Amino acid sequence: MRQPDVDAANKIRKYLKCNPIIAAILVNRNITSPEDANRFLNPSLNNVRPPFSIKDMDAAVKRIYVAIMRREKILIFGDYDVDGITATTILLEFFQYIGTNVIYYIPHRSKEGYGLQVDHIFNVASPNNVDLIITADCGSGSHDAVKAAVDAGMDIIVTDHHNVPDTLPPAKAVVNPKRPDCTAGFDNLAGVGVAYYLLVCLRKYLRDKNFWQSLPEPNLKRPCDLVALGTVADMVPLVDENRILTKSGMEVISSGHRTGLNALIELCGINSDSLDAHDIAYRLAPRLNAAGRVAHAKTAVELLKTNNVKTAKHIAHSLNRMNIKRQEIERKILDEIHIHFEKNPRLLKRHTIVLSDHTWNEGILGIVASRIVDRYFRPVVLISTKSGIGKGSARSIPGIDLYEALASCESSLERFGGHSLAAGLSIKIENLDRFQKQFENAILESATPDDFVQRISIDCELDFNDISPRLIDEIESLKPFGEGNPEPLFFARDIKVIFSKIVGKNHRRMTLRQASGKTRNTFNAIQFNIDPRLPLKESFDQIAFRLRWNFWNGEKAVQIVIEETE
Repeated sequence: MRQPDVDAANKIRKYLKCNPIIAAILVNRNITSPEDANRFLNPSLNNVRPPFSIKDMDAAVKRIYVAIMRREKILIFGDYDVDGITATTILLEFFQYIGTNVIYYIPHRSKEGYGLQVDHIFNVASPNNVDLIITADCGSGSHDAVKAAVDAGMDIIVTDHHNVPDTLPPAKAVVNPKRPDCTAGFDNLAGVGVAYYLLVCLRKYLRDKNFWQSLPEPNLKRPCDLVALGTVADMVPLVDENRILTKSGMEVISSGHRTGLNALIELCGINSDSLDAHDIAYRLAPRLNAAGRVAHAKTAVELLKTNNVKTAKHIAHSLNRMNIKRQEIERKILDEIHIHFEKNPRLLKRHTIVLSDHTWNEGILGIVASRIVDRYFRPVVLISTKSGIGKGSARSIPGIDLYEALASCESSLERFGGHSLAAGLSIKIENLDRFQKQFENAILESATPDDFVQRISIDCELDFNDISPRLIDEIESLKPFGEGNPEPLFFARDIKVIFSKIVGKNHRRMTLRQASGKTRNTFNAIQFNIDPRLPLKESFDQIAFRLRWNFWNGEKAVQIVIEETE
């Protein structure tokens, strides 16, 4: 149970004239002054900090300006996840708008792997007579590829947000807020956020050079829809600039100006007027990601940049089919892993899970690793050896830095990169056993026993008497929810189940009343992903729950979403 500072919460409550519960939630999110609370509740592009201080931004902008004026050939090289796809598209559309000679390339996940590699210089850039390569959501660790490009007479600008190795690649500019020598304070940006800020700075530089005299200056709020997609999908903290850009981006998405997104939204059955970060994370992003996981990510780029309604609908349905295929592969791998643990329960005595298989589709392993973390709550590395070399995805738990743990296993790995909670790697098959032992030791050295105890953070106790439509409206004002700004979680005791039934395959719909409450108010509730074989309980000693509006047949009603019961 969180314990917010009472004085700070009272000041915010008086200043905003809001519900005391909302004030407590804001303090729980480290928003401790009335002014910060007001900015949080009213995110505006006017409050975005200028990005000109990001290290190497000036060098990047000046080099791009030279390329534009000399009509040099520019290659945008992106990653194959939603963050990379949106970063690629945002750069591509800007350069196409100003008439630049530009092409893009995204590698095939299983055939080529992550990031810019030496082969791409000789097989993609050189044959296309490229003068300048701009990376999108990758490149910070591509030393050999960058050197090969420089030796071949090309310049490279890296835009990225992944953790940076000890030495930077010899690029013309490395625009990555995570550089140790970058003090601009934009560490939380997604890759698409870095690409977006490059365009903000480039537009300003072009303005200073009187470039926009013959061409209308582009409105950079319009591509915020792509920033919202990539930022939410990459699960970076939705605070500061990320919150502002995502909120603005969801407004742009709802305006319906992007044909491809409209087609995908319609296919998903999303109401664009009430679209939120949850819709992006669990409905749009999986379909966009499916292209890179089971086929080629360029399909998603083509959807985002098309203006043809018929083409958009065709691609959207194609992505949906890919996502269904991805779900089938995911279930199969998960079943194999669970069976493996049933046969080898001793493996669960370790503090880490490292598994490999020659049949696994490496494009699905990141999702499966996340599912395994949710189930067993420890760092997980899953490796596919089908191509003759191990290619894996890793996921961690809060408090354990995955990137640092992999860095200590560097002698066993060919390549690795990523964040504290998610990473990718490649490894020779003969090094798998050694890596497993190294990784287990690395985690044991950096973790404490408490790190492996799963916790949920509850914002406050909330009696059913205090649940009201106004409170839910105020909770809605805290959106978008996500990493760094979780949806509020409440606690209530002594709950009686008035009505209960299973809906779908494994969801429980209920009508609840608080037995000890001052009133006899009842509320509809839903509990997802339960075991339908267990008996339906008549009461709960306590529940952890969220409060939402439930929209149905043009009407809305209060709904309790149960997360935990006891």
